[in-house]
Amino acid sequence: MHTAIVPPKGVWWKPAGKQERMWVTIAFVWCMVLFAMMPLWHLKGGQNPSGIRGRVEPKDYSERVQRFIAEYQVGEEAGIPVVAPPPGSDVYMVGQMWSWKPVLKLQQGASYVLHLSALDVNHGFGLIPANINFQIVPGYDYGLKITPNEAGEYKVLCNEFCGIGHHRMLGKIIVEPAASVADVGWEVSK
Repeated sequence: MHTAIVPPKGVWWKPAGKQERMWVTIAFVWCMVLFAMMPLWHLKGGQNPSGIRGRVEPKDYSERVQRFIAEYQVGEEAGIPVVAPPPGSDVYMVGQMWSWKPVLKLQQGASYVLHLSALDVNHGFGLIPANINFQIVPGYDYGLKITPNEAGEYKVLCNEFCGIGHHRMLGKIIVEPAASVADVGWEVSK
């Protein structure tokens, strides 16, 4: 009987061959390169927006959103308030089973801080077709500095399964055209 305590009899280990050592070395070096690239991409790559985040009680965040809606509401769309905040302001959007509110009307080329939070469960903020994705967790206020540089209507969808009505969780951001903007797309900065 063989156990892990007693070594097996005979030649049970042979040194690795030249090719095997070469491939293990290449794999190790490549792993170290990828490991070093993770923080580098986060700091210099621009594709991982860290934003501003802080703890917030869902009830308090809901009250902030209600004050924001009361101050800047310009209409209603399918029962959801439409708000038009001034350029440079903080804008608020909340995810809750199974809706995003309010509908935001932003100005092309103007910068905003978009605050996102959930009131009930985790939601995913997906901005289509701009391809901006962000995880929204209850109890946290995530602020993203954004500059919408292309006018149009953008759909906000939940890309984190949140229950039976998940497929109906759609919101909207409307970007109204400005006089002239050189850039095209959306800019999300840290």
